[in-house]
Order: sequence, then C-alpha cells, then structure tokens
Amino acid sequence: MTSIFGNNDTARAPLRWPAVPNDASPQPPSPGAHGGDADRLAIALGLDPAQVLDLSASMNPFAPDVVSVVRSLLDTDPHAITRYPHDGRAETALADAIGVDPARLVLTNGGAEAIALVAAELGVGHVVEPEFSLYRRHLARLDPDAGRWRSNPSNPLGRLAAADERATVWDEAFHPLATGRWTRDDDDAWRLGSLTKLWACPGLRLGYAIAPDPTLAERLRRRRPQWSVNGLALGVFDELLTMTDLAGWSRRIAALRAQFVAELRAIGVAVETTDVNWVLVRGAGLRDRLAPHGVVVRDCSSFGLTDVHRVGLPRPQELDRVVAAFAAVSAQR
Repeated sequence: MTSIFGNNDTARAPLRWPAVPNDASPQPPSPGAHGGDADRLAIALGLDPAQVLDLSASMNPFAPDVVSVVRSLLDTDPHAITRYPHDGRAETALADAIGVDPARLVLTNGGAEAIALVAAELGVGHVVEPEFSLYRRHLARLDPDAGRWRSNPSNPLGRLAAADERATVWDEAFHPLATGRWTRDDDDAWRLGSLTKLWACPGLRLGYAIAPDPTLAERLRRRRPQWSVNGLALGVFDELLTMTDLAGWSRRIAALRAQFVAELRAIGVAVETTDVNWVLVRGAGLRDRLAPHGVVVRDCSSFGLTDVHRVGLPRPQELDRVVAAFAAVSAQR
C-alpha cells in the first residue's frame, strides 16, 4: 500500500506486530467507561503494552513528536520538574493563539479537569445522549430545563454542530482537528479544549476553559487546585504551540480518514465516516476480537450504542497493520 502522505510521515518506525492469537489466548477484560485502556487490556492478554496500538482514545495522528520535545527539555532545563510551576505565560500564549482575552482563559490539568471545574461552577446541566460521560459524572444535577452541555464534534458520533445550534457549554476537544480552527467562537458560552488530544500527550495532561467573561474565569481559577498544571507540561508548552498546525492537520486528517474508510470498506467492514479523527465501525464483539491482534478500539456500549465501535485514525505508517487486523478478524468471523 502506498501512502498518500509522503516520506515525512514514516520517520518513526512502525511497531512490531504481536503474535497472532490462538484458541488458548486469555480473554480481554470488559470495556471501561472510557477509552484509553490499552495498558489494562494488553496486560490481561499477556501483550507488551508498548506494542499495542490504542485507537480507543482518538489522538491526533499527525501530532508533534512530544517524546523528543520532553527529552530536549530535560537536557536543557531539568529544573522544570524541581520547581513549582507557573502557568501565567502559557495561558497568555494560548489565549493569543486562539484570539481570546487572556483574562478569560484558564489552563487546566487536561480537558477532564476543565469539565470537572466548570461542572462544579454551574452545578446543573442538560445532556442529550449519546454524549461524553464526564458531563453526567461531574454535574451535581441533570435538568432538561438547564443549559445544555455538548461536544462539538459530537462524541461519539463525530458530527459537527450546525451553525445555528447553541449550548451553554461547548466541549471543543476535537473541534480544531475537524475544522482547522481553535473554536467556533460562541462568545457567550463556556468553551472547553484539550491540548492532550491535539498534541497526543495524554500523560502530560493539558486542557483549558474559556469563560464567557473574566469574572467567571477568575472564579474558575480560585476553584482550580494550586499548581494544577505540572512543570513538565508547561516546560514543553511553548515549543509544542509553535509546532501546532491546525489547518494542515485538519486537511491531512480528512485525507487519511477517507483512505482508511475506503480500505475498510474494500474488505467488507461496515464503517461510517465522521467529521473528525475517528470512524464508527459496526460489528458484534469487535473490541475483543481485535485486541489479541494488538489493536484497541472503543466499545460504544456505554454510550448506549450496541455493536458500534469508535476507531481512532492510526498514523499513516500504522494503517497497513490496522487494516490487516480488521481483515484477520473478518476472516475469523
């Protein structure tokens, strides 16, 4: 298979394929409430977690090489992890990049903390299913008459909201990857973002909330734990922000998604495209059947979607391996 993305995307060597499973292989554990459980699943199956492709968390397949940036930081500024962090400069830089007043932006320890903080501030909200479960988890009360919380693009369906749709809280974790723009600019709403998704660094935990006004942002800062964002994440922040190419990433994701969908359909997989960096695949028990091949996908049963799986886009150099895993389980079935 020839990649349509050029040689730059194959700089990092592909992972080694795990052994093909046999009838004596251990059974995968039941799916959790979220994706990102590749380590737990790999350990249960006796696989090396480093050799497992986690497509359940839907990271940016064209993200910068964060590991190299972290190594460089530790070589040049090891004190980034021995002194208390200060996030003021990073907040200002991100606000400038997005085009909002820095007084309205609050940097957080991942998008999950942004959700938890805003939910604690508002207390009550309305959630229309299927929807990301952390809203329900952190809101003190659900009320159909309260302001709506919604992801854009919708998670798990992967569809962008129409221009005339409104919400009190927009979770825009995947919006930049879908549109090439930081935000839809709903200035009167809360807007939440995840640099974890953009830079594919869930271990570093970087997110943000944009408040409707500076007063609400200051209330969120006072609610946020002190030193919430760690020094390692802040130490690589400037370089990763400089390397960010939302428009380019969005175009390349659209092309990779089209190729992925075409190749899955060519082998008979029931796949539905989306507006973002994952696709939806129908098939009973697909997560458990793919797992022994070292590919982890998100079982959407916790969203109320039976036999539907969210499959994050692999990096271009991993595409052959993922399509082969789908072909293998299709043949087994």
